[in-house]
Amino acid sequence: MDFSGSHILSIDQFERSDVEKLFSLAESLEPYSNKEKITKVLDGAILGNMFFEPSTRTRISFGASFNLLGGSVREITEAGSSSLAKGESLADTAQVLSGYSDIIVLRHPDEGSVRKFSESSRVPVINGGDGSNEHPSQALLDLYTIKKELSQNSKTVDGLKIALVGDLKFGRAVHSLCKILSLYDNVKIKLISPEELRLPEKDTQLLQSKNVTLEETENLEEGIKDVDIIYVTRVQEERFKNKDDAKKYKGLLSLNKEIYTANCEPNTVIMHPLPRDSRKHANELDSDLYENPNLAIFRQADNGISIRMALFALVLGVEDQVEKTSRAVNWHVTRDH
Repeated sequence: MDFSGSHILSIDQFERSDVEKLFSLAESLEPYSNKEKITKVLDGAILGNMFFEPSTRTRISFGASFNLLGGSVREITEAGSSSLAKGESLADTAQVLSGYSDIIVLRHPDEGSVRKFSESSRVPVINGGDGSNEHPSQALLDLYTIKKELSQNSKTVDGLKIALVGDLKFGRAVHSLCKILSLYDNVKIKLISPEELRLPEKDTQLLQSKNVTLEETENLEEGIKDVDIIYVTRVQEERFKNKDDAKKYKGLLSLNKEIYTANCEPNTVIMHPLPRDSRKHANELDSDLYENPNLAIFRQADNGISIRMALFALVLGVEDQVEKTSRAVNWHVTRDH
């Protein structure tokens, strides 16, 4: 894959060598994401951060990542505040905003919308999530986290055993993660969901074509035994045509300290793409796991900065220039990890 000047729309674009190239750069950028060093390699560049669905981590981390490379960020945070509310097409919006930006991140509720937008954009576009379709940067940061967490136990992604729990039908993070895991060898995936929220057939067919071993169950306790990673997701209520239909699935697959301790190996890592629904009727990942050192959800979120910095650097062709404007920070902030 030639990253320079490319749109990042789907995990389908990536070969394993592309992922490893991105991860190597992300690791080298950690002194910048950890605020130990500063670079101005993107000084003068502008990111158009366009989010037409609610977002906390993805929107802020893309913006922070661009800032940490020295660039500036301009944002739209809802369709109602843009000219789309006046009937402007995505194509016209793309033409206009790509004249104001050097790169654009777009999140949109409709599947395929980011690809359609990119066809009219004059600058690279990164998919920040298009409906229930894909979320490629989330999959990249998830796999980066998996790799780092496994390395603590002298394991690699090859041979990974992972349980995917929750709404596997509408969860775009899961769809992209499945695609990227299919690039690795001897991967075993346990799919844990209600019957109605199973992983779509196109995704299971892809995994089977790549010789990924699949097991499906509706039983949480059974599914999380003998795995390296538990990847929990929330019910994607916003994807249901009838919001009341979503309510019957909330709380069905809730992981807590008691269930974890009774069924998991001592080093089983817990992940979640966030946000987790912490309301009592849902609570897919209980707060009684806060003190568990294997709870990696906040390390996972932190890793998004390095990954998104690496994406920007590669797409804008500055990966070899980061050190040229590098210096130590002149402030100090204590961060507990």
